Amino acid sequence: MNGKGGSSRGEHRSSALWGTGNRGGDSRSNALWGKGGRGLVTALVAALVVAAPLAAGAHKSKGGGQLPETYIDPVLLAKAETAPNELVNVIIQSDNGFDAAKHAYADAQHADDAKKDGERLGRKLEFVGSVAVQLKAKKVDFLEKIPGLTVTYDSRVNLSGTVTPATLPTSKHLWPTTAGVKPLWGSSPTAGQKLPTIAIVDSGIEKNRADFDGGARVIDDVVITQLKPNSPGDGRGHGTFVAGIAAGSAKDQAGAAPQANLVSLDVMDDSGMARTSDVIAAAQWIYDKRLEKNIKVANFSLHATTPSNFINDPLDKAVEKLWFGGVTVVVAAGNYGTENGPSGIPFAPGNDPFVITVGAVDLEGSVLVRRHDVPNWSAYGYTKDGFRKPELAAAGRYMIGPVPANATLRTAKPENVVDDGYMRLSGTSFAAPVVAGAAALLHIAHPTWTPDQIKGALMQRARYIPDAPPGSAGVGEINTARSAMLSDPPNPNAALNRFVRPDLVSGAKEFDGPGWYAAAKASVSWDSVSWSDVSWSDVSWTDVSWSDVSWSDVSWTDVSWSDVLAAADVSWEDNAETETTNPGGDYVSTPEEEALAAELGLVDPPADETVPSP
Repeated sequence: MNGKGGSSRGEHRSSALWGTGNRGGDSRSNALWGKGGRGLVTALVAALVVAAPLAAGAHKSKGGGQLPETYIDPVLLAKAETAPNELVNVIIQSDNGFDAAKHAYADAQHADDAKKDGERLGRKLEFVGSVAVQLKAKKVDFLEKIPGLTVTYDSRVNLSGTVTPATLPTSKHLWPTTAGVKPLWGSSPTAGQKLPTIAIVDSGIEKNRADFDGGARVIDDVVITQLKPNSPGDGRGHGTFVAGIAAGSAKDQAGAAPQANLVSLDVMDDSGMARTSDVIAAAQWIYDKRLEKNIKVANFSLHATTPSNFINDPLDKAVEKLWFGGVTVVVAAGNYGTENGPSGIPFAPGNDPFVITVGAVDLEGSVLVRRHDVPNWSAYGYTKDGFRKPELAAAGRYMIGPVPANATLRTAKPENVVDDGYMRLSGTSFAAPVVAGAAALLHIAHPTWTPDQIKGALMQRARYIPDAPPGSAGVGEINTARSAMLSDPPNPNAALNRFVRPDLVSGAKEFDGPGWYAAAKASVSWDSVSWSDVSWSDVSWTDVSWSDVSWSDVSWTDVSWSDVLAAADVSWEDNAETETTNPGGDYVSTPEEEALAAELGLVDPPADETVPSP
């Protein structure tokens, strides 16, 4: 299926996630940033000039600091040249907050005497200091002259994918065993704690079905999309499927966390299309309601269609605010992988270094990780800012989940229907909610854990997949029960957290892009973190071979305008379109494999035993 990549075994590493340091010389390998020497410095400086134009100017912000130069998305620059009078949907961010962004739009709207036909102010995105507007493409030339702005295309976004019941949920599928979630299905919050809620940002949820206890566990249902048509509930079917994988509870169809609550944020129309501004609005709703609804996890089985740098993209900024606000954000890696090697991860929100980006695993009908592989459509590789993605992987091929009878997804793929109300689909869209459910289970076991700790625990206990191309599954396949046994997991975002600061306007935490840029430009060891006290006992980090990738593999140059413009007008889902039926039938492991799985702690404990306390 996929080619096997070699690995470098036994190499010295000072950082399991951020790479190896050779402190006596100028060579430095980096788990998420790659490997390089003096050529790396040149590449980094040139890259940051191209990818992140954040050099300080002489313009003062309200906070007294200097405003950076304005960044204009290449999509919009191309539109301004080729179709200056065409109306375009854009998001205007301002370093001085929402009011400044709104004023910038008003100034641009009156920049000439031409008719303003069609130009309008859309969503007010105070959450990220932005406004979503529609205006003529040529107006971005005026916006470019206003300091402190980040102007990006409001691109289409594509789908990527109470009380504990008296009797434990059941599943006839293999993936709950391999993901290590089944031993935690009987867990419940400690005294004074609530069940965690998973927010599903997708096409909606058909809540009144057995998968969600007749709707009892879908505690809120919000329609955000402005696109039409959008049927009540879930006209597409993708969101219901994702929710079923994350937290379904129907007989023999249990999801990863069948006791968790859900909220549905409908950002998609019936064709599976969304606007970036609608997804940001959903993130803002989650942030505002996170304490009231006890939202601990947010699942985004979708990705934008325009490549970006995470320090410029408003969707990345939105998911980061959720992360800093205590919500573990899980996103799909995407289904644009290739047979010829890494595809890269250029799209938000999967390109954000803080969140958990998830790749898909083909279980090959076995509980044994040595028989698992990563389908070639599962995207992996570097982001435009040089971070390795995904961090983790979970089952995502030939998954079975609930879909409404009248959903357009079911109509489009009738051959994938396997039972009344259920379909078989493949994609990273369906690997992500496995991890989202796992994160919810870890929140039950460890209610004080932060998103960084949840991410660290899942990574530390992940199982390395020897048959997968290096990096395609991140550090490995999740093992939730083993992750729950940890007491103090490491923080894989420790280096980045040095650049998290309070926002000068709202006081909420945000990432300091200019600060990170300055540190990265000044020193190639900006991310140096001591991991010497970390016991990475369950993962063969040398086999993961993070250190074998050179900086030359990182694509620092701007995306071709023609490619970007084509992508901006295309929408596709993160379920693998070429995958139809499972030629191997339902998964069946041999008795010998089941016995070995028991030794590895991947099956339910005996009825008279309880799961070991973390």
